[in-house]
Order: sequence, then structure tokens, then C-alpha cells
Amino acid sequence: MANPSQYYDVLRRPLVTEKSSGLQGRCNQFCFEVAPTTNKVEVRKAVETLFSVKVVKVNMVSMPSKTRRAFGRPGETPSWKKAVITLRKGDSIEIV
Repeated sequence: MANPSQYYDVLRRPLVTEKSSGLQGRCNQFCFEVAPTTNKVEVRKAVETLFSVKVVKVNMVSMPSKTRRAFGRPGETPSWKKAVITLRKGDSIEIV
């Protein structure tokens, strides 16, 4: 069994949006913001270790930066990486 504290760097935070809430109900999929250097294998191990569930599939998406204005000056939001995790039927993660 791996040390759970090493996986907290992989999973940054759960994504709670209307779209991700719909995926939870319909497809048993959960979304997380992950570290930009992370791969699918690391995400699978982290979710299975931290939440004691069985992961069926992991999809990764690199989200691009967006142009924004602050105080009249242009800038950009940072780019980030998202993981969509499909769990085995019957398994669930409690996201508050």
C-alpha cells in the first residue's frame, strides 16, 4: 500500500460545476484539477488510494489560458490540467 500523503500533490481540488455535477449523476464520472505534470496512471493510483474506489477510466484535458482584463490592463489566467475519472458502478466519491 502506497503512502496516501504523496498523492495530495497529484489531485489539487475537485471541480464542482453544473457540468461535473451532471456527469456524477448520469455517468458516475468525477472531475479534478490535477498537477500539470501528472499522467493518467498517477491519477488512477491517487484516486484509488485516497478514496478507496475502483477507477475504470481516466481522461485528461489540458485547459488553455484565457485572456482577461484587470483594471483596464490585459492579462491571462494560468493554464491548468483537468482529469475526468470514471468509477466502477456502485462506487462513489463524496465531494462537499
